[in-house]
Amino acid sequence: MSANPPELDQALRIFSAGQRPQAVTMIEGLVARGMPQAMLLLGHMKWGGHIAQDPVGARRLYERAGSAGSHDGAVAATNLLASGIAGERNWLAALERLKSEAASDPARKAALDLLGAMELDASGNPQSLPDGDVLSDSPQVTLYRGVFSPAECAYVLKIAEPGYQPSMVYNAQRQLVRDPIRSSDGSVLHWLIEDPAIHALNRRLASLAGLPPENGEAAQVLRYNPGQEYKPHHDFVRAAENQRTMTALVWLNDGYDGGETAFLRTGLKVKGRKGDAVVFRNTQPDSSLDPMSEHAGMPVKRGTKLLYNRWIREARWQP
Repeated sequence: MSANPPELDQALRIFSAGQRPQAVTMIEGLVARGMPQAMLLLGHMKWGGHIAQDPVGARRLYERAGSAGSHDGAVAATNLLASGIAGERNWLAALERLKSEAASDPARKAALDLLGAMELDASGNPQSLPDGDVLSDSPQVTLYRGVFSPAECAYVLKIAEPGYQPSMVYNAQRQLVRDPIRSSDGSVLHWLIEDPAIHALNRRLASLAGLPPENGEAAQVLRYNPGQEYKPHHDFVRAAENQRTMTALVWLNDGYDGGETAFLRTGLKVKGRKGDAVVFRNTQPDSSLDPMSEHAGMPVKRGTKLLYNRWIREARWQP
């Protein structure tokens, strides 16, 4: 049985039947009447592109929904306030909101507790970073030990768990098919679920890469079972105006065989321990694409490999 008010369910049925303008008008009317569920739904529709995409308007609706009593709306608004996506960024205000939410939500308390163990400045940036071991100059590859703590690795995996899907791409016929290059499953930690704790981890990786945190794409957790791999590829995007300059990978577990990250043109193979990170450059100092950055995730032979992946662009990333 639906938890939505009957009027909202009716609007959803009309929307599903293809009468979208009429349904949106009904939902907007319910928003005007102060219904928090309608505010949250309209926010999701504007955020996800089910109607004309409007992230700024969606964020305002999440804020309104939260103020009107929607916990999910409040959570989304807090997460976006922490990251500064689609509006202002206010880290300290986001933490105050998180403390309030943690009083009644164990998941938010877990995020708050994790943040409490981090050494952060007033903007959420790390106060210190581990030293790196330069493994290669061309391509530029640096290994950092203990970037994520065991508790942070466990937290990331818990957040990622509900979202795993097979890696998919569009073929020439614009059909969604399994990615022929990457056979892993992936869970995207998109901006609505990138809570303040995940955001602090992303800022840590950006600091290691030497780029602003807002340049990062949404992080992904990749899961490789035996036989799964990421075939040879480059992370840069040809002809992109805002290039993927850096890649940061964090190993989230131990106990598997195979699965090394191999840089094919140099013979370098990297396999860190749980919590270690490798950061490498996909472009050359003049911003041209670096063919030497070609790499592969070698097949896993035994066990499961879990990897945190974040691509960082040369300028602020807005999909």
